Amino acid sequence: MAQPDLTAVRDQLDAERADLARQLQDLSSDGDGADADENFADSAQVAAEHVENRTLAAQLRDQLDDVEAAIARIDAGSYGTCEVCEQPVAPARLEAMPSTRFCIDHA
Repeated sequence: MAQPDLTAVRDQLDAERADLARQLQDLSSDGDGADADENFADSAQVAAEHVENRTLAAQLRDQLDDVEAAIARIDAGSYGTCEVCEQPVAPARLEAMPSTRFCIDHA
C-alpha cells in the first residue's frame, strides 16, 4: 500500500485549518445580536438563528479539533494509524478523509 505524501497532507490540513478558523471567526462576528427586534415574531426568528449559529459553530470547532489532531499525529509520526486497532488506515480513506483517526472497520 502506498502511503500518502505527508507534506502534501500537512499542506492540505493547514489550509483546511485556516478555512475553518476563518469560518468560525465570520460566524462569531455575525452573531452579536445587534439586529434583534422588539417584535415577537422577529425575536423568535433571531433566537432560532442564534441556535443554528451555535450548532454550526460547534460543528466547525469539532472539525477544527479533528484537523489539529491530524496535524499533531503527523508531527508525532503516528498519522495514518487507526487509534483502535493500531493498524494502517487505507490510503484511499486517508485521501477522502485526511483527518480521520480510524480505519474503516472502526469508523
